[in-house]
Formats: sequence, C-alpha cells, structure tokens
Amino acid sequence: MATDDSRADTDVGSDPATPLSETELEALHEVELGLEWTQRAQGCLLEFHHATGHGMDHLYRAEERLRAAGHDDLADVIRDDLLPHGVVDEDRWSYEILEHFQESLLAETRALERQVRRELADGKRHVRERKQEREWKRRAKER
Repeated sequence: MATDDSRADTDVGSDPATPLSETELEALHEVELGLEWTQRAQGCLLEFHHATGHGMDHLYRAEERLRAAGHDDLADVIRDDLLPHGVVDEDRWSYEILEHFQESLLAETRALERQVRRELADGKRHVRERKQEREWKRRAKER
C-alpha cells in the first residue's frame, strides 16, 4: 500500500532523526501554518463558488417567472447581461478562479510544505506540536 507523504509519520513518538534547532522548528511550523491558512482560503473560494452558483440559479428562475408574467425586458436583462456574466473581468467564472487557485498557489504551497518537511524533519508532520504535547504530558505526570 502506497503511503501519502502528506500524512507521513504522525505518531506521537516519531521525531526527525536529527533534532531541529528552535529556528528550524519555528520555520517548519510557519510553513505548516501557511499551508493550513491557504487551505482555509480554498474553503472560502469554494463557498464563494457555491454561493455564486446558487445566486445564478435564483436569477435563472426569476428570468422564467418574469417572462411568464409578461416582463420580457427584465427577463432579457437577466438572460443577456447577468447569467453569462463572469465574476471577474466579466468573463472569468468562479469555478475558473477556484481551479486556478488550486492548481497554482495551493499546489505550490503544498509542494513547498512537503519539501520543507522532507529537508528539515525527515517528512515528519507537526513536529512542534508533538514536542509541545510531550512537554504538557510530562508536566501533568510530574504533578
């Protein structure tokens, strides 16, 4: 079974073979946080994409109802101006923005995060958090 590098060694007891300096540990953590926030941005773009689609669906239904009520001029505005309208530059649709984000910034940030983990921490994830977890557990046992 192939392993997914993004989930490599998340066991509490697994640390990089070579201990990290505090500066390396902080740098690794900041890259991991950068990826997490970029993933959150993707969620916002998904929400934007879905909200835009739902809005357009309502406008489409409004066009039909306006036409049925004899308001062809208003229905034509929806059909001709709003429904074919993109969300950026009047031509780019929300799915295109989402796809571009996923294929560019998000993909590049994921690749950087994997590279930093491999080079600094033998591919281990959440090294700083595991260190903190062990410290908090140690303190609790001392009590």
